Amino acid sequence: MTFDVVLTDEPTAADEAFVSDGLDEFNFAAAGVQDRQPLAVLVKDPDTGETLGGLTGRTSLGLWFVDLLYLPEKLRGSGLGTRILAEAEAEAGRRGCVSGVVYTIQFQAPEFYARHGWTEFGRIPISGGRSRIFFRKELRA
Repeated sequence: MTFDVVLTDEPTAADEAFVSDGLDEFNFAAAGVQDRQPLAVLVKDPDTGETLGGLTGRTSLGLWFVDLLYLPEKLRGSGLGTRILAEAEAEAGRRGCVSGVVYTIQFQAPEFYARHGWTEFGRIPISGGRSRIFFRKELRA
């Protein structure tokens, strides 16, 4: 039997759901746990409700993955990043996560994560002489 293998940069929501649900089923059969769940902490404009920045990620099988953390320049240095990270970390702990993982790039926020107790555990070189820097943080003693 032959199959079409399709490369796309525009997967449909149904495509992504099929792959995600299939992996969830496999993980449940193998580990007996089905706990993958999105985790987001958003900064909203109090007048308009517009999202101004925030953190997105997920928790699964005892691990918290930070996918994205963004604040526009005008909100940086205000303590919002620290609040966002702390709220996400607390929620990950409530969900039973024992560790968190994030990667950043040299020009993004490695100092921010280090300041908040994250430990670098690896670097992967990318273009332009830069590296992706991987951090982890223990959430429970």
